[in-house]
Amino acid sequence: MTTVNQTAPPPTADASAEAPASAPADAPAVLAEISGMLRTMLDEYGLDDIEVTMETRFTEDLELESIDLVTLAGSLEARYGRQVNFAEFVADLELDEIIDLTVGQLVEYVVRCLRAARER
Repeated sequence: MTTVNQTAPPPTADASAEAPASAPADAPAVLAEISGMLRTMLDEYGLDDIEVTMETRFTEDLELESIDLVTLAGSLEARYGRQVNFAEFVADLELDEIIDLTVGQLVEYVVRCLRAARER
């Protein structure tokens, strides 16, 4: 009788834990990517013609609701990996800061996270 050694493969790093090597770490490129994510979301509401800039506010200008921010959080994690944690980012903000949150603040957070991940 022949036995087969069935050992588990060595653990591998979770691919979603790290940013893809192609992830940009500069503000203009991150802004372009986040704008694309937002346009995809806004397209569902027929609002795909809204200009997204660093000063654009999620609530006031884009009229996003909490469920939209959850969707955005998922898109951010899918693109950049787990080190860009939107929930962690907003957890440090007061309610009025969340309401006034701008795309630029998110872009700056993403850039910081990506640069920190590359320095590790």
